[in-house]
Amino acid sequence: MSAPLAKAADAERVLDVANLRAYYQTWHFGISRDVRAVDGVTLHVDRNEIYGLAGESSCGKSTLIKTIVRAIRPPLAVIEGSVRFDFGGRACDIYALDRARLAGIRWRHLSYILQGSMNVLNPVRRVRESFVDFAFRHIGKPMPQFLALVEDHLARLRLDPAVLGSFPHELSGGMRQRVTIALASVCRPDFIVADEPTTALDVVVQKDVLALLREVQRQIRSSMILVTHDIGVHANATDRLGVMYAGRLIEEGRTGEVIREPRHPYTAQLVTSLPRIGDIEPKQGLDGAPPSLAAPPPGCRFHPRCPLAMEMCRREHPPMVEVAAGHRVACWVKAPPGGMAAP
Repeated sequence: MSAPLAKAADAERVLDVANLRAYYQTWHFGISRDVRAVDGVTLHVDRNEIYGLAGESSCGKSTLIKTIVRAIRPPLAVIEGSVRFDFGGRACDIYALDRARLAGIRWRHLSYILQGSMNVLNPVRRVRESFVDFAFRHIGKPMPQFLALVEDHLARLRLDPAVLGSFPHELSGGMRQRVTIALASVCRPDFIVADEPTTALDVVVQKDVLALLREVQRQIRSSMILVTHDIGVHANATDRLGVMYAGRLIEEGRTGEVIREPRHPYTAQLVTSLPRIGDIEPKQGLDGAPPSLAAPPPGCRFHPRCPLAMEMCRREHPPMVEVAAGHRVACWVKAPPGGMAAP
């Protein structure tokens, strides 16, 4: 049975994630192995805010958001921590809800823009039927009124309602992605998760899709997590930015501040990799590769690649410390404990 709903501790927050650990647990040839894809992540998202998640491939971004929306299947399992949402002044732990109440929350209060539109749209069903499948039960109007509402919603997003009669393959990639954004927002949910929504789109279409996401967020006043490895996208779309490395959150703050003044050496490398007009200096990548999450190194997981690493970095994992108002970092060098001088 689900736990009773309780008043949210902070009325301004729509999501609280506390010490979340989610591992891929496998058993092969008599050997068990835990892949620590999400390992002790704590973050929150405020109302009417777009929170960005950045980091290179296989750092745990997609696993984190799957865990947040409770879209997990074995071998992925939540080992520890909590995920609490506040939908309109009532808070709930999403892992304490039974299946019926979880189904009532999805799409109505919590929606998900998957990576790639064809992961959502059924290739053998018209777009209209996808809207019926996902949203009809939540909106609760007779079919003619429901379809009229969907058409109005598409028109507000500058989409031709005629797309409802199309099959997905008859639409361009950019148009399909716009349709999935409309599908995720038609119920006016409190929270939207967007996983790499601009992947495989050209730059011009990316700009249009990002503008549409921002417009939707402002129209329905929802909160959003936007996942992408592209720091340029975050600079244009997100309010706050969290940077992940090897399953852990290593820096978090206002997007502009993190990009202008990155505190973690890894974040600094991501920012300096951005191309700039007129910059002809050659770019140098990081040496080495991300660690295996089945056997991560002790201490800071970035230390084998970090140019600033010292002995403490190899022994102890640095906690997330607030180094400025709303700006947190997990680094012994950039946020030394007790005012310890950095080398």
